[in-house]
Amino acid sequence: MGRIATRNKFSAERYGSLIALAILLVVSATLSSHFLQPENLFNILRQVSYTGIIALGMTFVIIAGGIDLSVGSMAGFAGALAILAMNALGEAGRPEWVGVLGAVAVALAVGTLSGALNGLMITKGRIAPFIVTLGTMAIFRSLCLFMGNAGEFNSTNNLYSEIGSATFLMIPVPVWIMMAIAVFFSVILLRTRYGRYVRAVGSNQRVVLYAAINVDRIVFLTYLVNGLVVGVTAVLISMRFNGVGSSTLGVNYELDAIAAVIIGGTAMAGGSGTIWGTVVGAVILGVINNMLNMAGVSPYLQGTVKGLVIIGAVLIQRRKA
Repeated sequence: MGRIATRNKFSAERYGSLIALAILLVVSATLSSHFLQPENLFNILRQVSYTGIIALGMTFVIIAGGIDLSVGSMAGFAGALAILAMNALGEAGRPEWVGVLGAVAVALAVGTLSGALNGLMITKGRIAPFIVTLGTMAIFRSLCLFMGNAGEFNSTNNLYSEIGSATFLMIPVPVWIMMAIAVFFSVILLRTRYGRYVRAVGSNQRVVLYAAINVDRIVFLTYLVNGLVVGVTAVLISMRFNGVGSSTLGVNYELDAIAAVIIGGTAMAGGSGTIWGTVVGAVILGVINNMLNMAGVSPYLQGTVKGLVIIGAVLIQRRKA
């Protein structure tokens, strides 16, 4: 009996998010006949891919015992600089594809450097991750608003928007990119020494220090990786809208990313979690948003639902502990 109970508990913990997603799909399909239409399903996947990519990087941060509240503002900041760089290349008479490459390079560089800045202040400055990322969240958004005078950064490159709306085998390109990153990150987390160290640091930093593992390096790399994927999202979302709203792009992305990670089964206290659980968590949020829209619920109440979901997921984790 004890073995059966343990097996059932293991299965519930491992597949709980998948079971929740299956239930949501059934409920959504029952509430609306339009839900299962391919256009709607692809639209959901496209919407969740932007924050889902960030959530993949956030998974490493949270498993290592950290948090990053700056990802939304960082995405806006990186996207704005990418648009400015691309427009500058266009004004210099460069071909459109050169401008696109320049925008991608700038966004990835800015995201990576911003993540590295967070990591350095946390590891070398010995400042709590919550305080550091809360501060940089304000800094990145403020810089973005200042550069754009609280307006928008509009692209003058037609190729940029064409790539943003592209599909492959009917599936939007951002979805393919999210899945490719998920496969790569899953291998790193489960099959490499670094992945084992990330889980160990989140479980017990003191023990890891006694094992002569460089904790600061492990933590720093999690924020570096998180900044890199924020840069990826900044490119994709600015391509989609062919511009960046200095006050709107990236707003509440940190909430969506953290919610996806927690719903996917990653422990908020660190030490355990999976990449594919995060992917499922991101899709669950997308289905919830879509279901609320179809039911005619005000979009301003969606934040309330997400907040309740986060609190509920944390309470479930505490009960399991």
